[in-house]
Amino acid sequence: MLEFKQHGDDRGHLVVMEEMEDIPFEIKRIFYIYGSDPDVVRGQHANKKSEFVLINVAGTSKVRVDDGKGNEAIFSLNRPHTGIYLPSLVWKDMYDFSKDSVLLCLASEHYDAKEYIRSYDEFIAYMKKDERE
Repeated sequence: MLEFKQHGDDRGHLVVMEEMEDIPFEIKRIFYIYGSDPDVVRGQHANKKSEFVLINVAGTSKVRVDDGKGNEAIFSLNRPHTGIYLPSLVWKDMYDFSKDSVLLCLASEHYDAKEYIRSYDEFIAYMKKDERE
């Protein structure tokens, strides 16, 4: 989990993030997810190269991460000044979106469909192969 600097007064709050300072990589892509129903599961993939930071800038959601080696964790994103860092080669599921959820995603790489692993079984096989090398 990451906690970002926030500044505020009676006018509201400002959250500051800088690449290679607060974000542990150079940001090459930014996207956000909104309008997802609570029962929708987004993500459902792993990336061979891309790293991510996920921040719920509005509302709430949960992120389940799995390293393919038997370790799994669930994170609640419920404050606009906190986020989660996801290194490459972790399976991620985003779910339980509140109606007002806006999930901001910062990525270390430009989109490349070839670096996505979209089958959980393929991800587990890839991780086992990766351990042998």
